Amino acid sequence: MDWLWPDVLLSLGLIPLLIALYVGILRRRRRFSIRYSSLALVHPSILRTSWLRRHLPFLLFLIALTSLVIALARPIMPEDVLSGQTTIMLTLDVSRSMCMKDITPNRLEVARAAALSFVHQPVLGTQVGVVAFAGFAELAQAPTNDIERLEQTIATLTTATETAIGSAILQSLDAIAEVDQRVSPSEEIDAVSEASSEQLSLPKPRKRDYVPHIIVLLTDGESNTGPSPLLAAWQAAERGVRIYSIGFGTTRAAIMDCWNLFPDDPSSSPGFESRAGSGSFGNGPDAVTLRQIANMTGGEFYAATNALELQAVFQELHSFVAETNRTVEVSVFFVAAGAIIAMAAFVLSVLWHPLL
Repeated sequence: MDWLWPDVLLSLGLIPLLIALYVGILRRRRRFSIRYSSLALVHPSILRTSWLRRHLPFLLFLIALTSLVIALARPIMPEDVLSGQTTIMLTLDVSRSMCMKDITPNRLEVARAAALSFVHQPVLGTQVGVVAFAGFAELAQAPTNDIERLEQTIATLTTATETAIGSAILQSLDAIAEVDQRVSPSEEIDAVSEASSEQLSLPKPRKRDYVPHIIVLLTDGESNTGPSPLLAAWQAAERGVRIYSIGFGTTRAAIMDCWNLFPDDPSSSPGFESRAGSGSFGNGPDAVTLRQIANMTGGEFYAATNALELQAVFQELHSFVAETNRTVEVSVFFVAAGAIIAMAAFVLSVLWHPLL
């Protein structure tokens, strides 16, 4: 819980003063007590609940006053609400390592199947775009709710060399900026070497509400070209765009076979070439960087080492795509509670102490 007017909470310092005043009044009344010749005459007239009757109205009054002071401080809380206009950018790695067969039949085919399953379960008010990336990033499909166009785009993805995760994030931000003016286009980042990227000291993104758009970043390797993925993720965090990163694949040695993998018309996926080739090696996703990207932007990191795990990840993502984060003022609840408790204190005081 946070506060819009936190200085008002200093008024709670009056509570101890009121308690001291109340105790002082009670002690003052004791001076005017009546003397009896025998305690036996007084005892029957004192009820077991006398302490409760005497002090409960005042205790309720203090609680009501505390609740009203908290209301004046205007408390706010974060809340996830459904959004009617959500854009999801499926940002998919199509580097040649996606041809590896450590996951049957290969990583790319399994990723395609999971992505197709995702777009076949649309959420009302949601549109999906596709960014494909290898040595550079390309907007393969602008955000749309046309399932047939998304199917065709995903089915015709082809591979190329290298992996530019930073470029993919920036391209996805630009696609979101095209459909939502609240999101600024990405800013150019100079390419950095792997050595200098490890020494980056990133500024902490400023706190802000999330926009109702997310990036689903799937990759099976680590960035080896283009701008730093962390600097790109920092730009996403600044714009309130969450990134849900997926590290896909295993570290087992496996055959990479790109022969006969691609459609007959490679030009259907602009910017990438159908490069045939094969090899035998093992590598895995850069889980450390992917987790940093997710944490920095308020998203989640997932690791998937087979088709079932990847399908489960995409199923879980449906619980995030229609939610946006905002802050809601909850002063009204404290006002209502304070009013009810104050009324209870007044009624009990009248009933139990009618002469006061």
